[in-house]
Amino acid sequence: MGGKKAKLKKLKKKVSKLKKELKGFETSQSAPEISPLAPSGGFPNLPVIQGVEFSTAQAGVKYAGRDDVMLAKAIAGSTVAGVFTRSSTRSAPVLDCQNKLKKPLPTDMPVAILVNSGNSNAFTGAKGDGSVQAICTAVSKQVGTATDCVFTASTGVIGEPLPHDRIVAQISQLNATLSKDKIKAAAGAIMTTDTFEKGASASVVLDGKTTHIAGIAKGSGMIAPDMATMLVYIFTDATVEQSVLQTMLSDLNERSFNAITVDSDTSTSDSVMVIATGQNGGSKITDASSTQGKAFAAALGDVMRELAHLVVKDGEGATKFVAINVTGAASNMSARTIALSVANSPLVKTALAGEDPNWGRVVMAVGKSGEHADRDKMTIYFGDILVAENGWVSPNYTESAGVSYMKNAELSISVDVGVGPGLATVWTCDLTHQYITINADYRS
Repeated sequence: MGGKKAKLKKLKKKVSKLKKELKGFETSQSAPEISPLAPSGGFPNLPVIQGVEFSTAQAGVKYAGRDDVMLAKAIAGSTVAGVFTRSSTRSAPVLDCQNKLKKPLPTDMPVAILVNSGNSNAFTGAKGDGSVQAICTAVSKQVGTATDCVFTASTGVIGEPLPHDRIVAQISQLNATLSKDKIKAAAGAIMTTDTFEKGASASVVLDGKTTHIAGIAKGSGMIAPDMATMLVYIFTDATVEQSVLQTMLSDLNERSFNAITVDSDTSTSDSVMVIATGQNGGSKITDASSTQGKAFAAALGDVMRELAHLVVKDGEGATKFVAINVTGAASNMSARTIALSVANSPLVKTALAGEDPNWGRVVMAVGKSGEHADRDKMTIYFGDILVAENGWVSPNYTESAGVSYMKNAELSISVDVGVGPGLATVWTCDLTHQYITINADYRS
């Protein structure tokens, strides 16, 4: 009898342990651990952009118990600009958005953006196109606009049909609950493997009027510069001519979203859009090179760069945020190629994860880029520590100094290749075991 009781007690303990493990697993699935590089203050207090409203809902596209659809509505007359992935397998929503921005939008109708997470609606053939049209038609009817003014995006698993009926079923509620104060909720609804909502803002005085800019982004993995590499929506109350806004966005994109990499993989769904409502009361910006145009572009650039940095800081499994600075290259393009070679090197990134100042891997990555570099003129810095010069390790460099520097959460690696005036900066993160865990289990 005593033996049976002992066995039963042991079995109960085992069941209890399994329950705890299951609970922990469920918690980790629904609420991933926040990146150690996340802003300490949490989501910023973004300004309300006059003429824009947001709402979110639970459609159950993939995730349970969380909002996974976002609707944004901008006042009639808003101007829209966008840049999108150059992937040859880009998604149905991306293709639809690109086609719509090839022609002027109606100026007497509101603009709507609907985004779902959990399914990318990419590589889904004619079904994907049909899903986009079904969503755009439903949104246009509820919001009271033309389908040409409805832009969609989908992010998540590739190659699975989008259950768009679940999204369509929520559009009435989304339209009924639109509010100017729900931008944080919108940032949360578009997340996939992200661990925190991403937002940034700026303000600038134009014609004596304070102009506000606020943006949100999602992005954590499948991040490599070939346009945008994430979903980003930026709103401003400025009045900007569409062609000027598009020129600004395309130019600033090269120095922000096109200058980051987490894992060297370019998404099928990348979209960056800027919507200007014209509600600031100032005069229209019709020239990007004017004083007003330059001031606005500078503020917009600040928001784009901050959002780009936040995406890297939320890189899957990231523990280090790293700036790769290259100077002395044959051209800016050459410098960019070298910087990306260093930033995307698995050997460099794993050394960063291990806090190993293995500068030889930087030398390797510069060399494999295929760009010209002068071995005997090249210099390498970790932060302000001179590591290598004159074709060899610096005589004043010590391994202990390198090890100490690598313990920082934010790092910079600077390389001058000694051949010309070209320069570039790329931002990246380290590569940890957690990256493998996240992506090995992504569809589970």
